[in-house]
Amino acid sequence: MENKKLTVEEMHRLTVDEFKRAPKQPLVVVLDNVRSLHNVGSVFRTADAFRIEKIVLCGITACPPSAEIHKTALGAEDAVAWEYVSDTLQAVLALKEAGYETLAVEQAENSHKLGEFVFEKGKKYALVLGNEVKGVRQDVVDACDGVIEIPQHGTKHSLNVSVTAGIVMWEATKQMST
Repeated sequence: MENKKLTVEEMHRLTVDEFKRAPKQPLVVVLDNVRSLHNVGSVFRTADAFRIEKIVLCGITACPPSAEIHKTALGAEDAVAWEYVSDTLQAVLALKEAGYETLAVEQAENSHKLGEFVFEKGKKYALVLGNEVKGVRQDVVDACDGVIEIPQHGTKHSLNVSVTAGIVMWEATKQMST
């Protein structure tokens, strides 16, 4: 069996305009004070891959246009909708008001293990991811409807925020698409 790599033409990629018009997963990613512009860019690129609705950038999280964000986003920052909200708590409260179930992605008491939590098809979700060192602010965790935790079995009990975003976006879109 031959495994010939696909060309760009064979992948039938959407243009930026087609992406903007295409239906989206009812999923918003909220970045709470993420410091690394490379992490922000990586989240944009993953959000593009899963065709999520929007990214909300909060606090010290950098916004496009930025050469450093573009370095990892590779143009996804032009396709994926985004907005800046200075305070993450206000962003979460606004999303709740708009009908989103808000979920902090954090290690916390009474968290739901990813894989056991059920993302319901047709329901709107907002995933809140935190700062590379401090995680999601406690007042934001408290305001969320729930907490999702990625089970980990190594020595660090810590994943890069962009890796975490990818894992959780994958699981959410997989469940909501079936």
